[in-house]
Amino acid sequence: MQTSRARLFKEYKEVQREKGADPDIQLVCDDSNIFKWTALIKGPSEAPFEVGVFQLAFAIPEQYPLQPPQVRFLTKLFHPSVHFKSCLDTSVCLRAIIALMAHPEPDSPLNCDSEKNEIPSILPGYRKRAKLYSVVHMRTIMLHPP
Repeated sequence: MQTSRARLFKEYKEVQREKGADPDIQLVCDDSNIFKWTALIKGPSEAPFEVGVFQLAFAIPEQYPLQPPQVRFLTKLFHPSVHFKSCLDTSVCLRAIIALMAHPEPDSPLNCDSEKNEIPSILPGYRKRAKLYSVVHMRTIMLHPP
């Protein structure tokens, strides 16, 4: 557990040092629990999510990095792969999620409703519905407040 804490403190310091380096990502560690993180990511451009800001929660196991963090969207999202879990470090994981949002994988969906209805070849209906979800469920949180 000490190794996990040391690794997370190191990652947290890196995040603080790189703050502002990636304007599409904001990552915050819970002040009282190093194993809980929250992230805000801006939807990728030229994707139906570009109008949204999405909040994610990281639950990091005490065996980290040997066991991956559990990542879940707190903001409702229409996407075939919303049950995404990762074994990457937290900032790399967020970049991977943004890439996944920009390029859905319809051949192996986790959200069967989106796959059955609109994904087969990324039809315009999928893009329209995903954008609608992004607008309707967007958090009133700004990535970089003035």
